Amino acid sequence: MALWSRAEIEEAFVAYQRRAADAGRTGNWRAWADQFTEDATYMEHHYGAFVGREAIYDWISSCMARYPGSEMPEFPIEWYIIDEHRGWVVCQVWNRMRDPGDCSVHQEYNFTLLKYAGNGQWSYEEDIYNPIRFATMVGEWEAARNAAPAG
Repeated sequence: MALWSRAEIEEAFVAYQRRAADAGRTGNWRAWADQFTEDATYMEHHYGAFVGREAIYDWISSCMARYPGSEMPEFPIEWYIIDEHRGWVVCQVWNRMRDPGDCSVHQEYNFTLLKYAGNGQWSYEEDIYNPIRFATMVGEWEAARNAAPAG
């Protein structure tokens, strides 16, 4: 039997996306981090594991304030699946760079696993991606930015 309804999990996931969009736009990751439980785990395959809401906040704030994270303000979801029996959401997230000045889109995806803990909070996130593809995408974005007319 499911602990939470599909509607509750989906509502929390909509809020997750809204907080990511707000954080990408403003650079303030506090509300995004606060949606994790105090003892949450965040598995990030390039940067490591972060345990606890404050560790997640410290990492995401620092990471997204530095290049290339500072140039990656959008995280649209391509698709998602809700497993209401487990309380899990699996999705494909596009990590989209700012317009380099020529209106081209530069993005790379990751798969994210979120584990719901109730009350609008997540106890776990894991991001799975290919760092080489991310580096290639960032290099292509840099080339487009450098070739774009000064505006």
